Amino acid sequence: MFAHLSALLGGLVTSAIGGWGWFLGPLIIWLLKKDTMPFVADQAKESLNFNITVTAIFLALMILGFITLGIGFVIALPLMFVVGIAALVLIIMAAVKANDGVRYRYPFTIRLIK
Repeated sequence: MFAHLSALLGGLVTSAIGGWGWFLGPLIIWLLKKDTMPFVADQAKESLNFNITVTAIFLALMILGFITLGIGFVIALPLMFVVGIAALVLIIMAAVKANDGVRYRYPFTIRLIK
């Protein structure tokens, strides 16, 4: 559960400098527990992959906005809002499932860490 919720904490803590810390909490938990606790390692890895995917989406939308000299932000900002709300809901759902001992798989996730 903490692997999923630490993504929210990382985003809040680093929000003053762009909010890039979404993946720091899951990364730390995965690195610490990958050899000792298989369930925790699995959920931390899942959370890490999801948050890397969300960060990549936000980065792509920011690049779209800058490349189009700001015009792309008309599309990018509402999409960022929708992706942010969806990520929040999915992270909370994952934390609840993990707390119940159920493995949660995020939809639309690029699984870079196997």
